[in-house]
Amino acid sequence: MFEVVRVRDKIRVPPIKLGSKMKKALLEIAQEQYEGLVDEDIGIIVAVINAKKVGEGKIVPGDGAVYYKAELEFLAFRPKLHEVVEGQVTETAEFGLFVRVGPMDGLIHVSQIMDEYLNYDSKNSMFISKETKQKIGLNDKVLARIVSISLKGTLADSKLGLTMRQPFLGKLQWVEQQIKDVRSGKAKEKKEKEAKSKAKPQKHAKKEKGGKK
Repeated sequence: MFEVVRVRDKIRVPPIKLGSKMKKALLEIAQEQYEGLVDEDIGIIVAVINAKKVGEGKIVPGDGAVYYKAELEFLAFRPKLHEVVEGQVTETAEFGLFVRVGPMDGLIHVSQIMDEYLNYDSKNSMFISKETKQKIGLNDKVLARIVSISLKGTLADSKLGLTMRQPFLGKLQWVEQQIKDVRSGKAKEKKEKEAKSKAKPQKHAKKEKGGKK
């Protein structure tokens, strides 16, 4: 999900920055230019963590700036299809939940929250399941799977589709309970097998009578 990406690019250093240390100047300029950008291949550039020049700078006639080839290191958020992610509910609506995953919000449509029918409580900004009365709403932490990705020029235009309608996905408390149920079920099954094994009568080998004549 979060990756360090290395790229090479040309950085324009304006005259006002030429008096400072070049590495610091390149880093500051790169941070201003790239942080927050969305690229289909790289993902969302969360931070520029390093920048260093490659070779000597070049001057363009009529431009007081110096252009440097630079090696840049980005901390990027790159969501992957079918990846399981942890997030927090930041907003609710009648049609679903918005969940913060890394630097962006993903949508869990109401049909993808759980298998039960859900009622929306707009006053308390939460959904309540009809049968088991489970609740999920603002600030709840969840595990979800990415089912659709659309990365465009800005975060506002980028979209992430999520689902929780699979085993061991959903509100963290639900997932923890599922794990406990599985473990207790396995423990019960193991005890039953041991009990059956002890209850079986022991078979003894028969001794043959007589010998060779």
